[in-house]
Order: sequence, then C-alpha cells, then structure tokens
Amino acid sequence: MRVLHTIVLLATLPVALPAQEAAPSAPVIAIRAGALIDGTGAAPLRNAVILVQGARITAVGPAVAVPAGATVIDLSSWTVLPGFIDAHVHLAGPVVGDGDWQHAELMQSPAEHALHGAAHAQQTLEAGFTTVRNVGAGAFADVALRNAIDAGWVPGPRIVAAGVSFGINGGHCDGSAGYWAGAFPQGGIADGAADGVDEIREAVRYNVKYGADVIKICATGGVLSPADSVGVQQYTEEEMRAVVEAARMAERRVAAHAHGTEGIKAAVRAGVTSIEHGSILDEEAVRLMRERGTYLVPTLMAGEGVTRLAREGRLPPAIAAKALAIAPRLERSFRLAVTGGVKVALGTDAGVFPHGTNGHEFTLMARHGMTPMQAIQAGTLNGATLLGRERDLGTVAAGKLADLVAVRGDPLADVTALERVDFVMKDGAVFKQDGRVVGRSAAGIR
Repeated sequence: MRVLHTIVLLATLPVALPAQEAAPSAPVIAIRAGALIDGTGAAPLRNAVILVQGARITAVGPAVAVPAGATVIDLSSWTVLPGFIDAHVHLAGPVVGDGDWQHAELMQSPAEHALHGAAHAQQTLEAGFTTVRNVGAGAFADVALRNAIDAGWVPGPRIVAAGVSFGINGGHCDGSAGYWAGAFPQGGIADGAADGVDEIREAVRYNVKYGADVIKICATGGVLSPADSVGVQQYTEEEMRAVVEAARMAERRVAAHAHGTEGIKAAVRAGVTSIEHGSILDEEAVRLMRERGTYLVPTLMAGEGVTRLAREGRLPPAIAAKALAIAPRLERSFRLAVTGGVKVALGTDAGVFPHGTNGHEFTLMARHGMTPMQAIQAGTLNGATLLGRERDLGTVAAGKLADLVAVRGDPLADVTALERVDFVMKDGAVFKQDGRVVGRSAAGIR
C-alpha cells in the first residue's frame, strides 16, 4: 500500500518540463488604401493604412506606420470598404429561370441543391460579399454549406443560416404547394408547413435543433409560389407572436417574408426583427417599423429580376402577372421607407437572379431614394447589426474581423463601382486580388 501511495503522490507533484518557445505570432499584412470608406457613414479617409494580423484588424488610419517585415498590399489606387453583407440570399438549389427550376424539388436531391450552393457561394464571395444570411433552404442545405465553409472545405461567405423557412399549409413557404395531392405527402414542418401556435413553436425548435441561426417565416403570399396571392396575409398575428416568443427563448431573431400591407403590420406588431421585401407599405406600416426598430430588407434586385423573367416569357402566366404587378410597388415602398426613417439592410434575394451579381443592389438602392453612402451603410454596418454581428463585422476598425473589399474609382460618385470588386479579403485571407481569384490555399481552403 505504501508503494502505491508513493506512486500516486509522485504523480500529483509538478514536473519540470523543458521550456517551450511561445507560439509565433501571425505575420502582419499592411494594406495601403487610396481611400477608405469605413462603413460608419463618415467621410472617406485618404491614404489610410490598415494592419491585419491573423483574422483581425489591429490598426487603421492615415498615421499608422507600416511595421518592418510586414507584407504590403498596395491598394493606393483603389477605394477600400468593409466586406459586403447580403441579408437575403438563397444559395442552395438552381437559379429561378434556369432550366426546369419549378420542378427542381422533384428532379434534384438535397445533395444536388447543396452542390449548387457551393458554386453559388464562391460566386458570392467573388462579388465582395463576405457575409450572407441564407433565408431558407430545403433539408438544411444552407446549414451544411455554412459548416463546410467554416471548416475550410469550400470557399464562400460567412453564412447565417435559416434552415427550413415555414408558413401555413398551402402558403408561400410550403414546398409541396401547387402540386397535385399525390405528388408529395401532406406538407409538414420539414417541408415548411406549420399551422397553429403549438405547431409553430415546434417548427422553431425543429430548426434550432438542426442548426438554424435565424428563423424565417412567410407572413404573406409571394410572387413565385403558384397557389397564393402575393399580398394576402397568411399567418395571424397571434401565430407570428408565437414564432417570435419561441425564437427569442432560443436566442434567435425572426425574418418575415411579407409583401402585403396588413401582413407587414401584423408581423411588426408581433415583434419580428426584419421585414423581407416589404412591397406594399403605407404610412402606418412605416411608422410602426420606425417606432419598433424593425428592419426592412427590400430585395430590389428580386423585383427587377422577376420583371425581366416575366417579360421574357420565362415565368408561368399567373406568376408573371404577380411579378409585373408587384415590382413597381416594391420600388415606391422602398422610397417611402427611406424617407420615413426605417432602418434598411441590403438584401437581394439572389437565386431569383444569378448569384455573384449582388452588388447591383447598391445601384438600385441609390436609384430609388438612397445616397450612395446610405446604400453602402445598408450593405455593411446595418447588415451586421441586423444579423447581431456588429461587434465583428460591418466596419473597418481595430478589433474587427479583417473582411475587406476594394473597387476602382469612387463609389460615392459612381455607385456602380460596387458591382466590380477587384479585391476581397475574408478573415484576413486574400481571396481575390487585381480582379482574379488567387487560389485555394490563400482563401483558407483545404
């Protein structure tokens, strides 16, 4: 027993180990910016230096010295901005208008949709969007894509994933709506259909269980769904309150697809974080959103995209009629929201049109009532704040993640410059330089 006691005692005593060298610090990258628009709305800084070490920015400003031995990236002929944020995309699955997109749920597996998503994610990152909110994907394809990007398997933006968006049986979010009764089983939570307060709470918990970062619901009908009117309210206010309550308990925010006026107002009163599209606003809706701090994510590109598809004869007649009716109202409502002081975050609805063209949303926002600087803030700091990621994203500042983009020219004079991104850095790794993708290893891909 004494021998055993001695062995145990010795095992608990501190042991002197050889001194280990401290882990080497990450190399420093120094970016020389001809002009820096930092995302706060402040006037551009001229000839600023941005120091990056590891994944984060360590110093910013015109007086910042370049440390000896730093790797210098010369963007002195460019305008540097924070990485862009698109708060409304659908990366997984085919693009609307491409091939037999209407029947993709019948013809393609969830695995194929996720592979579509990997290609679309790279296109999105190439366009300068380093963070996106994916507001709905079947079989949690967006969650799988988020995890693959985070693990470094595929290149793409940081994803805030909604999992399976849901609404009423037969409504805009119901993936089985519009088919004959035998084509699919009766829609359930896994298909985006949930009715009544109890089932809605279960739908929130189902999505959280399988990895959703945000909850997406359909408060009204939609354009591309075949079986409903675009403006009609679908969830009751009581049902939407149940969504918000269940999401809040799980520390999740709620995005509400809402075109019609009454559905928008009910969703705002219920406490959702953002209204997606907001196509038919009135003065009361604007006042409610302003008073409650509800964000508008306007998706002007979606309106432009479905209008083009309708005029080209690439949408079924009933859907084309809805598209042509709603797009002009979307533009008017956006202007009403901007002048009324509603908080706006950039969102495109990419997937309704080709991915990688997301920067055109800046152009449309400036065309329909915003200044270029307001549009930039909508796609940077406002987007980060909507997503709850403002501590790390949305502005160029010491301590923030090193998500940076650069464009030639002055986007405050020509906002279309934001559609032509030449440089992309995400988490301190250069993904695109001089207009070219620089390779898998530099983008953190294994």
